[in-house]
Amino acid sequence: MVQVKQGDTVDVQYTGTLLDGTVFDTSEGRAPLSFEVGTGQVIAGFETAVLGMQVGQVNRVEIPPEDAYGQPREDLIVALPRTQMPEGPPPRVGQTLELHLQGGHVLQAQVVELTDETIVIDANHPLAGQTLVFEIELVKIH
Repeated sequence: MVQVKQGDTVDVQYTGTLLDGTVFDTSEGRAPLSFEVGTGQVIAGFETAVLGMQVGQVNRVEIPPEDAYGQPREDLIVALPRTQMPEGPPPRVGQTLELHLQGGHVLQAQVVELTDETIVIDANHPLAGQTLVFEIELVKIH
């Protein structure tokens, strides 16, 4: 049977959970996820997990942070002066903000602390530092 190799485009169904069983993402009820293996369209550990799979096969894999979203970085936790915030309702702890950077990039950051003068934001990926568990079913190799 044909096995997945670098450069193949594949369709997969998946469910992603944390080690405690909490589901953080799933393709259940949606079209399969389609991506080209080896191009970085998905996290490295997910790509590695599909290599060698055959259509119909189901793999369960634990992906450490280094092969997922990395470890949280202190330099991505920043205190911004409230004067730099646009007009509008005041931010609240737990809120996600979109920061528009030079070059048109958009960064999502969570408000983690508020003071009278500053808003502390965390731009780490919400799954940074987590070991991710995926159950992956290979649906198709293009």
